[in-house]
Amino acid sequence: MNYSNQCLPKPHFLKVPTFHPFFKFNPSPYTNYASIRTHTLSFTINCNLKKVGKKDLLSQKIVLSETSPPPLTQDNDVPSKPKEKKGTDGLVKKLSKKVLQILSNLPLAIGEMFTIAFLMGLGTFIDQGQTPEFYFQNYPEDHPVLGFFTWRWIFFLGFDHMYSAPIFLGMLALLGASLMACTYTTQLPLIKVSKRWSFMHSAEVIRKQEFSESLPSASIQDVGTILMGAGYEVFLKGPTLYAFRGLAGRLAPVGVHIALLLIMGGGTLSAAGSFKGSVNVPQGLNFVVGDVLGPTGFLSVPSDAFNTEIHVNRFSMDYFESGEVSQFRTDLSLLNMDGKEVMRKTISVNDPLRYEGITIYQTDWSISTLQVIKDNEGPFNLAMAPLKINGDKKLYGTFLPVGDVNSPNVKGISMLARDLQSIVLYDKEGKFAGVRRPNSKLPINIDGSEIVIVDAIGSSGLDLKTDPGVPVVYAGFGALMLTTCISYLSHSQIWALQDGTTVVIGGKTNRAKLEFPDEMNILLDKIPEIVESSSLSKQS
Repeated sequence: MNYSNQCLPKPHFLKVPTFHPFFKFNPSPYTNYASIRTHTLSFTINCNLKKVGKKDLLSQKIVLSETSPPPLTQDNDVPSKPKEKKGTDGLVKKLSKKVLQILSNLPLAIGEMFTIAFLMGLGTFIDQGQTPEFYFQNYPEDHPVLGFFTWRWIFFLGFDHMYSAPIFLGMLALLGASLMACTYTTQLPLIKVSKRWSFMHSAEVIRKQEFSESLPSASIQDVGTILMGAGYEVFLKGPTLYAFRGLAGRLAPVGVHIALLLIMGGGTLSAAGSFKGSVNVPQGLNFVVGDVLGPTGFLSVPSDAFNTEIHVNRFSMDYFESGEVSQFRTDLSLLNMDGKEVMRKTISVNDPLRYEGITIYQTDWSISTLQVIKDNEGPFNLAMAPLKINGDKKLYGTFLPVGDVNSPNVKGISMLARDLQSIVLYDKEGKFAGVRRPNSKLPINIDGSEIVIVDAIGSSGLDLKTDPGVPVVYAGFGALMLTTCISYLSHSQIWALQDGTTVVIGGKTNRAKLEFPDEMNILLDKIPEIVESSSLSKQS
């Protein structure tokens, strides 16, 4: 049968089942090949295609075979179900099926998510990683929180390190098992069904779909051509048609589950497989990374980079016009085991150093040493000690003895500093003596001694950590955003049946319920009406 349609604005081609990449037809082993009768129905669509080196007018021939794969529901040639195995294998199979049913239960998964959210909130309320004395003081037994919650509960349940505690990791593992069970028992079967051909041979069944219409004078081939132009995958088998679009929307839930598993797996790796540590290093001194970092859980594995030695070249501070500290920086050099510098960078707050999985943050500062010259002797290094004052202001002080240092009532010059800009000096009676700036070389006479402030040496507060779960978490969130957007794509299915000169067409979609009928009406308006030859002769 040669068929040419000149009513379409542009050429369209039907995809035949034989060439579809997703589907393969394996005949049933119970089929009698001798009884198969093959009928071939073919038609030709003439269209204009531009192709370099070829003729401008090409003829595309599509072959539709009656031996196409059967629909999903077929009464004949259905293989009998294999008998269930008895004994241990059968028992294991039943138990596995029962466990999958329990884990894939939606209320159970929702309960797991609420439990994890509660534990995370509790971990925010309870200070993490503090010393035992902190919990003894804040959660005492004589004044328990809520009448029963004390430090014993915190240590027993591991709430002082909530995100690596067995109860929290156990809930994450249970939720991950529920996601995998739901994917295996629900999502994957839905994808398999969505990818298979599903022909309907009854007009009544087609009319029961969400959208249905009858075209009194139309050809099912025209319907397939129009649907093909609208982006549908079209399959024809005799007088029946099946088309679908938006299969990615069916794949999205599986992608969401995988993304959630990546996020939980990365979070678990971060909580139980990281190293953390902090150190306060004066300018000019060194430390080894492995001496500072400590494991956070049973998955923590050290690397060769732990042998790296870090040298603090210089610590400096920036100030506002008011004199307040605005920023502090540390110039660091990283040395390998041979003492060779492998990396150097000046870090500051929000600008860390990263090297082979180790991140070094600038988090704090202090004043470690004050260099002074007394009566043209020295310089002497005086250790600066932090002093407690009200508020969050920092204050450091030191003491320079005057007179007999072995006296039980030794007196001397007191020196105080809030930062590296200036030093306030007091005499041995505690009276204010003056202010000097480090490196100013301006002497000051106190109690018969001449004092020169040479330098104030700062100390850099550094936080070091390794977090192998960060790339996994980032990948999980990226996949979650992508699959969430894809999940909004509608998966639409259309069935059609040629009943004489009438085409009965119906369809459904899982999303965009209101837009789907309007879209279908627009497509059906493009289907040309078949005019009989007798009517044409009368008109002529």
